[in-house]
Amino acid sequence: MEHSKAFILDHGRKPCFFDCHRQFLRSNHPFRRQRDKFIKKRVEYDLPFPQLSSEEILSRLNSLPDLPFGTKCGDQKISGYGVSHNWVKNSILWDLPYWHMLFIRHNLDVMHIEHNVFKNIFNTMMDVKGMTKDNLKARQDLKVSCKRPELELMKNNGKIFKLKAAYTLNKEEIKNVCAWVKQMRFPDGFASNISRCINEIDYKFYGMKSHDCHIFLQRLLLIVFHDMVPHSIWDAITGISHFFRDLCATKILVDHMEALQGKICETICKLENIFPSGFFDSMEHLPIHLPYEAKFGGPVQYRWMYPFERFLQHLKKKVKNRASVEGFICEAYIIEEISSFCSWYFEPAMRTRLNRMPRNDDGGDVDSQGRLSIFIHFGRAFGPLEKSRFLDEDEFYAAELYVLMNSEEMLPYIKMFDEIIKGDVVHISEDELEKVRDARFVKWFKNYVATRMDEIDPRILEISHGPGRMIMSRPDTPLEPVTTVAVSW
Repeated sequence: MEHSKAFILDHGRKPCFFDCHRQFLRSNHPFRRQRDKFIKKRVEYDLPFPQLSSEEILSRLNSLPDLPFGTKCGDQKISGYGVSHNWVKNSILWDLPYWHMLFIRHNLDVMHIEHNVFKNIFNTMMDVKGMTKDNLKARQDLKVSCKRPELELMKNNGKIFKLKAAYTLNKEEIKNVCAWVKQMRFPDGFASNISRCINEIDYKFYGMKSHDCHIFLQRLLLIVFHDMVPHSIWDAITGISHFFRDLCATKILVDHMEALQGKICETICKLENIFPSGFFDSMEHLPIHLPYEAKFGGPVQYRWMYPFERFLQHLKKKVKNRASVEGFICEAYIIEEISSFCSWYFEPAMRTRLNRMPRNDDGGDVDSQGRLSIFIHFGRAFGPLEKSRFLDEDEFYAAELYVLMNSEEMLPYIKMFDEIIKGDVVHISEDELEKVRDARFVKWFKNYVATRMDEIDPRILEISHGPGRMIMSRPDTPLEPVTTVAVSW
């Protein structure tokens, strides 16, 4: 802790981790020599502080004086506190014989860190009153620590006001963000209905859950702000978005985590170039440590709080009387266990919690015998049946191309077409090949089938004629495992 460069803000009066991350950069990084964007006139020469071994930490803790518990806080005096150490308590966990040998003693919860990082970024850029980190005190602290005249407070007729920063959106842009998210639709099971969080009266987001923030930070944030902020700001936001997406991958490699360790240091320094010093609380510092924990703890899916939070929500639904919360939970849980145990002895045809159909399955069977792979997915359409109409040329070609390119039985023909194109154009790239495939494959395939009708599988011959022109549609069609939603062209 003696190596920490965190400090207390003069006006915000909160711990701040601003300009604590340049020491993690490589020695010749240009950020180390910047004197204006970070702490005034400071050039960073320090190297990353050494990581203490288990024996060193245990030795330090054993040297701490014993605290007499039970006395008043004002009467407790710890010798050396604030001078030689900053410890106020020796955790009882260190009494365990194996505790000092663990690589990860206190797991950092990625779910809450990601939630708080997103909230700080999003509320600041959307300039949410009372929740933004870019307030008057932050601007006052920024003037003390940095040299950014464009963000200093202005006085006019005795009133103090702050100028609009490059990273905040104006009212029209905020309305566009809300309108864009309002019409957003996700595959079934991918995310909740985030549009429910938007208040169209004051154009603010309310009641976003941790998983909503998880989806927004990793998938939507870099899209929605792409054309609304300068590229340097968007690049920093993209970096933090990609960091959490890579960190939350189901398969991670040690080399990748070590590379991610260097990237997040640079990304946080980019954010320090943009946002005021009051923006950087402990939550903006903790991502520095997440790749290290991922190297030893493995994928975050086995360590974060989502399963426990969902289970707690499941238990809360069982409470009928708030005067006896624990009793209702215990009784309902016992009943649930008994019913689940008994259901194993029911007839297979009886629907129970264990063998009921998935939410998108209507119980019908799809005969896959003789069908192409693209036509064996089961689902059910719901909603009012729309008036029949004819496909225009673009819709007809898109439907025909989609079926041909997404059927497993078409792979030999696609490979044959690619070899012909690569023979004509020697150094064609994958992007160019894909464009040629979209433009010419359908016509080539029809000509190929027409010259070899006796050799072609009847199912392939049938789809070569294309889809029907007249269609009837419904607004929503759940297919396993996603739901498609019809939108206007």
